[in-house]
Amino acid sequence: MLVSADRHVAAPTLTTTVAREFVHRAAFAEVFLTGWRATGQDTFTVTAQWPRSHSFYTSEHGVHDPMLMAETVRQTFPLLAHAAYGMPFGYQLSWSHFQLTLNPQAMRIERTPAEIELRVRCSDIRYQRGLPASMSMDIEALRDGATLAVAGTRFGCHSPKIYERLRAGRAGVSEVFAGAPRPTDPAPCAAVGRTRREDVVLSPSGTPRRWQLRLDTDHPVLFDHAVDHAPGMVLLEAVRQAATAASAGFGPGILTALDIVFHRYVEFGSPCWLETHDETLISAGARSRTRISAHQDGTPVFTASGDISPLPAQ
Repeated sequence: MLVSADRHVAAPTLTTTVAREFVHRAAFAEVFLTGWRATGQDTFTVTAQWPRSHSFYTSEHGVHDPMLMAETVRQTFPLLAHAAYGMPFGYQLSWSHFQLTLNPQAMRIERTPAEIELRVRCSDIRYQRGLPASMSMDIEALRDGATLAVAGTRFGCHSPKIYERLRAGRAGVSEVFAGAPRPTDPAPCAAVGRTRREDVVLSPSGTPRRWQLRLDTDHPVLFDHAVDHAPGMVLLEAVRQAATAASAGFGPGILTALDIVFHRYVEFGSPCWLETHDETLISAGARSRTRISAHQDGTPVFTASGDISPLPAQ
């Protein structure tokens, strides 16, 4: 016997993630954004949900991994570039700057997945033939009405032809990715704040405060799909791990600020070296700040800083 639905009962609100193609991910499970809408001229609200646990964005000490916030913000860049500004699929984004500051008190893991709201303002938009060529974004992330993080970035949007010119003289993505060297030996997990060897992106150099970037192209999260250079999220993770190692004397902590300027692509074919220096203790909040410079073949590829703060009180 069929039972007809009550026409007066309100339909439930259904939630899903945005299309994986919008956030440049291959795995559905790695898409954290759930929707977006325009709120004004070049302003938007983007929604996201975080799982209570994740294989890579590990949840230690009862708080979410700050890099989960970084990845959520990163996914916002291509989402709006595609969905709001009409950037065609197949275009590549290249960061020139990324900045993130977090409120550790709002990072606690609760009994349900975290619902995140991102308020985004786009500015300094440069168009070429009616399509975005570069833009800046300023983002405020909220959780239950409280500020979770603020972030800012500037990035370029490159058509396949422009990207091919930028990468002139190199083989195609598939060939470069397949030919990437095997990863070097990882640093000790405890030294860089990780629990699994495969999640370590630094290798010891034999010299204090100097690390080699470790690129494991078999990593299912950091290398979700084939690329022809080290992804930006790998470099952000390297900054976090280097800052964690430099702040070891201050006890367990959490990344609360990250600022990075990208100078060149980091290639697979030769070692990339990171040096940490100017470690200081900032009295407000007892934060440890580490400055990091990275070079490849003698050329600067990025400069960054990372702040490690005490874990929030339980």
